[in-house]
Parts: sequence; C-alpha cells; structure tokens
Amino acid sequence: MKPTPTKLFLPALNPVHLAIFAFLLAVAPGFSQPGMAAGKDAFAQNLRLGRGINVLGYDPIWTAFDQRRFKQPYFKMIREGGFDTLRVNLYPFAHMGPAPDFTLSNTWWQTTEWIVTNALAARLNVMLDFHEYEMTGKDAESNKAKFLAFWRQAAPHFKNAPDGVLFEILNEPNGKMTPEVWNQYLAEALAIIRETNPTRTVVIGPAFWNSIDHLAELKLPESDRNLIVTVHYYNPMEFTHQGAPWANPVPKLGAVWLGTPDERAAIAKAFAKAQAWANEHHRPIFLGEFGAYEKGEMPSRVRWTDAVARAAEKNGWSWAYWQFDSDFIVYDIPKERWVEPIHHALIPPGGAKTP
Repeated sequence: MKPTPTKLFLPALNPVHLAIFAFLLAVAPGFSQPGMAAGKDAFAQNLRLGRGINVLGYDPIWTAFDQRRFKQPYFKMIREGGFDTLRVNLYPFAHMGPAPDFTLSNTWWQTTEWIVTNALAARLNVMLDFHEYEMTGKDAESNKAKFLAFWRQAAPHFKNAPDGVLFEILNEPNGKMTPEVWNQYLAEALAIIRETNPTRTVVIGPAFWNSIDHLAELKLPESDRNLIVTVHYYNPMEFTHQGAPWANPVPKLGAVWLGTPDERAAIAKAFAKAQAWANEHHRPIFLGEFGAYEKGEMPSRVRWTDAVARAAEKNGWSWAYWQFDSDFIVYDIPKERWVEPIHHALIPPGGAKTP
C-alpha cells in the first residue's frame, strides 16, 4: 500500500494564525537563512503546524488493524474540529526484525502509510514522532543501532512526501540519553535524514524530557536552519498528573488550578525563557505536548489548558495537545463525541476549520 501522491497544501489561516504570523514578522524579519534550501523556511513551517493533537500512540491499530479505535472519518473530523496537525506517536521497535538491518515489517508500513495518506487527504500536517523514549532512556547505547536503523528506513521511504510531513527525531530524550549523548545521536540521525530529505523540516527537542529548562544544553548544527525546536509543558506536575499511576510518586488527588495571577505568571515565565533561547538562536518553537490528567477537576483542567494554549500562541508557537484518545483525552471514542470543555479550551468556539 503506497501513499497517494498529495498536492502540497497550506491550511487556511484563521485569526490565531494571522496573529502568529504578525508575531513572526516582528521577531524574525529575515526568514530565509544561510544553509536553508530555497523555498524552505522553518518559521513558515511552524506557522503552518498551528494547533495540533497527539494521536495513535496506544491504539491497537499497530498490532491489529481491524481492531483499531481510530477510524478513517476521524481525520476529517479533527480537521473540522479546528486542528491543523497530527503528531503521530510511533513505537516501531516492536515491529523491527533482527540485527543488523532491523527491517520494519510490511504491516507496520501499511498502517503508517494509511495514517499519512488519510491525514494529508484531510488537509492535516503529519509529524512522524519517534516515540521510543522509554527504551532509549533506559539504555541509549544498546538501542542506538535500532534508533538509527529506523531513520535509515523511514527517511528514504518518505523522501517524496509533501512538505506537510515532518520528522521528529526522538520524543523526550531522558535517562541514559543525557544531553551529551543526545547531542551526538541527534547529529547522526539528522545526517541520515538529510541524505534523502535535504529540505524536509525536522523537529528536535532538548534532553530531560524536552524540558524548557534544558534548552541551553541542546546543540544543533548552525548550518541547518530547517529545524523546529520542540518543548513539552506539564507544570505544575502535582496538578497535571494527580492520580496518574505511572508517576513516581503519584501526586495526590484534589489539586486545583484557579488561574490566579501567580499561576499564570509561572506559565509566562517558563515560556519567556524558551522564547528568549529561541530568539537568541533564531529557531521556532513547537509545544509538542501539554495536558492535565482526567483525575483532576474539569474546571481547573479547562482553565489550565486554555491558559497554556493561549500563552503558546501569544509567543508565536505552534502546539499539539496530549492527546486524542487513551488518557488526557479530547475525544471520547465510546460515546463518539468531543470532550467539549477540553475541546473548547483548545479551540475556542469559532475556531473550527472548513473542510
């Protein structure tokens, strides 16, 4: 199953996009940078990403396509619901053959191509996010060959895909993937990608879980200006992760977020720090994940989600909410309806797209 050739598209700009564009004109008047291929621009690509959503990380689609929760009509529904971009969370290690080639299975390719083709047909951008952060964090060295083997296969496979397909080298480097190790690995992976995708926009974030506080340790090749830098934001964790069983320790239930001046100032301060780094290095910022877990009260979750999304947009960033299905959800698949309070916090009424 091969992706249908898709014409390069540019989603219609809504008022938020226009505001972001005005911001970019103010802070980054010289979009064309040395080393960037003609006609390519990371700031314009970041503008195009707009408002996104994380999808398909935990869907049965990867092991049994006929048991998938994510249905084909959802692509158009997500677009009409106001979103511009799908950040597709990929866990390819389980679908790779033995060393030394670590060949990806045909069924994995068929599923991935189905996602990319349908997303592009719905006029959505697609970010292919290598999400094996747990395995690489536990043992970066022993997983390096598989990590690089993935990009040796994925990059040439999508070399003719339209510009609306982006690559994210690795989600949330952590643990044994220290800043020093990560800087080395990202350089090697990026070199592999550039062999077949010299003008593809690539997304890269700092170590320590894509933390804003570790941007200063991220080393990117100065000559490659077609890069978008991603950060994640879940602060305060005692609120956003209350009752989350995977957290250690598990934050207690009952935390609220009232949207006080001090609470909003904390978001503004963190984002200002990231934007200062971005201005210094002339790199666009993509907020790749943010969300508040379902165990928190809905009014607080709505206030926090709206505050983070609007603060990101005020800085001229694109963003992707965590996530469509599974947990932190914005869409209730069993009931086949949006979780309206969260959906409206992300996409205020009137912000939907035309098909």
